[in-house]
Amino acid sequence: MQTAEANSMELKLKGFKVYEVNLPVSQVHPYTRRDFYKIVISTGHLIIHYADRSIEMDGTSLFFANPHVPYSVERLNAVQTGYACVFSEGFLKPHDRSESLQQSPLFRIGGTPVFLLNDDQKEVVTAIFQKMLAEQETDYAYKGELIRTYINLIIHETLKLQPSEGFVKPQNAASRIGTLFLELLERQFPIESPDRPLTLRTAQDYALRLSVHVNHLNRAVKELTGRPTTAHIADRVISEAKALLQHTDWSIADIAYGLGYDYPTYFNNFFKKMTGASPRSFRN
Repeated sequence: MQTAEANSMELKLKGFKVYEVNLPVSQVHPYTRRDFYKIVISTGHLIIHYADRSIEMDGTSLFFANPHVPYSVERLNAVQTGYACVFSEGFLKPHDRSESLQQSPLFRIGGTPVFLLNDDQKEVVTAIFQKMLAEQETDYAYKGELIRTYINLIIHETLKLQPSEGFVKPQNAASRIGTLFLELLERQFPIESPDRPLTLRTAQDYALRLSVHVNHLNRAVKELTGRPTTAHIADRVISEAKALLQHTDWSIADIAYGLGYDYPTYFNNFFKKMTGASPRSFRN
């Protein structure tokens, strides 16, 4: 029985790994940046720190982890039990050119990554995980395709729990441009290294990338969301800054450079203006 993250080499070779979870309570398990998505069903009392949010769950929960969103799990009772599946996007969608998993309501930044399951839902999802675990050990030539089907089944069972009004597609030009801006904004994150800093930092930068006038972009974003373009950019930069401060050991100077600031002082001033605290005090 495995009690830790699946071996990354196995993931590179196979693209997936399913394992049973039976963990005694311990310290917070930190996020590590990797290239695979993760679905976990677990029973217990825990707090999931997801980006700059914290979600407390007591009972059976289903958690969808995006490799581009920092997270950690704090377990609050004696034992956590359940199952987990980790997989690459290439494994789940080897020939599919549709939208990325990062745009899925379950995996996208700002989406809903955690669901509390009732007894019937727990039984259904647990049975699927058990089938995946059993299938993983067989010599069936098409077990990869079968496990893909099981993963998609879990995703669709969970999507039934989402309110349908959350999936309305934009119809007019302003909505399309506003939606493209929001998607482009999310694609700039996470910041993986200070050596590859954020390059799109202003509304003008995004307008140039989207080939529209900045005034047109501002009107479209305001019409779609009710908020200015600059507010979305600032909020997303702050969200990433908080995640980096909480989930990495980067220096504050490295975080500043990674977020596109030439001088840490500018970043410190911006962070304090937005949050009321300095980066150092927020980290501590």
